[in-house]
Amino acid sequence: MSDLLVTGGRVLRPDMTVERADVLVDQDAGTIEAVGDPGGGDDELDAEGGLIIPGLVNAHTHVAMTLLRGLADDKPLDAWLQEDIWPVEAELTPEDIRVGAELGLIEMIKSGTTALSDMYFEVEEIAEAVEQAGVRARLGYTAVTVGKDDEGARADLERSLEVARELDGAADGRIRTTFQPHSLTTVGEEYLREFVPRANEAGLATHLHANETPEEVAPIVEEHGVRPLAYAEDLGLLAGDTYVAHGVHVDDSEIDLLVETDTGVAHCPASNMKLASGMAPVQDMLEAGVTVGIGTDGAASNNDLDMFDEMRDAAMLGKLAASDASAVDAATVVEMATANGAELLGFDSGRIEVGANADLAVLDLESPHLTPAHDLVSHLAYAARGSDVRHTVADGQVLMRDREVTVFDEDSVRETAVDHADALVDRAT
Repeated sequence: MSDLLVTGGRVLRPDMTVERADVLVDQDAGTIEAVGDPGGGDDELDAEGGLIIPGLVNAHTHVAMTLLRGLADDKPLDAWLQEDIWPVEAELTPEDIRVGAELGLIEMIKSGTTALSDMYFEVEEIAEAVEQAGVRARLGYTAVTVGKDDEGARADLERSLEVARELDGAADGRIRTTFQPHSLTTVGEEYLREFVPRANEAGLATHLHANETPEEVAPIVEEHGVRPLAYAEDLGLLAGDTYVAHGVHVDDSEIDLLVETDTGVAHCPASNMKLASGMAPVQDMLEAGVTVGIGTDGAASNNDLDMFDEMRDAAMLGKLAASDASAVDAATVVEMATANGAELLGFDSGRIEVGANADLAVLDLESPHLTPAHDLVSHLAYAARGSDVRHTVADGQVLMRDREVTVFDEDSVRETAVDHADALVDRAT
């Protein structure tokens, strides 16, 4: 058995208290073996002057979209997608998606993220990148039927089912999957009524965009006479293990429905602000009992994958939405980015506790913007940055040591990503 001792720092415990302790990791099992003063360890990570936290969980992203970072900004969602993003995505090659995923995974590792939920295509490429990266992921092929003939629409949804079945459990169990109809307005009703029951019968989890903008709500209300999530329930989309992305424009009846069906929400505050999609009623959802995690969305609509930025955005936007400075407080937002996200994705992570997955990060506290240390939970939510992360560990393995990523050649990936991004834009314009 091989053990890793993370030593000399303070530890964020599941109840959001902080104590001086070491963490002993069973690297063979990928779990936390002891917290306290266990001693031992075949290898050590120095956490002196640092805070050991659970690895962050990015509950909704499109990791390969790093290649589109900064390509199109300052537009509303529909125009941004139709005029800029979708035409470029049509030119993406499997090789583009692989290097885009590698670039995004390096960014996540360097900012303490150890698990993600991803929606995209060429999922096998993303899965291979995830396997090399050593992180955990919920992956799936995102199906869209608008603009396709019947044969193309059915093929897209069949592909989503196929990928979810074939990749589930890959990378020694670090990869789980979801069935992914893109949204309630981009997949036709006849297809949802046919394919959703098949996904449920296969025991697949489901992930989709829902209620992101008013334009995703109004057509469903007009056509079906019910709110989008009531429509989703009628289709069987909330019958299984489901979590939705965004959930910005949900009313009280839909919040109740989320609770009744145990459907979670991946909140993406930066993307929602940048695209002027609106302010999700996060505090209302939390108080009702909805499990709410945090996601960055893709790098094209954020424009980074730093979950520390996202925690701060979630806390501040949550207060604004609730007109209450006490809403979405620091401890709550840290829990959203760790334990809640892990619950949405179905991983036994998000907490530093004996028996939990050994997914953690060490934050360097010895910086001016983290001084003085009156309240370290407050610092996590309001002051810390991804660049403060010193070490990152997932499944018991060291993915970054002293700011050096161990699982990829960072310089080579960046150079390759620039070449692919330039060629992609040339093809699309």
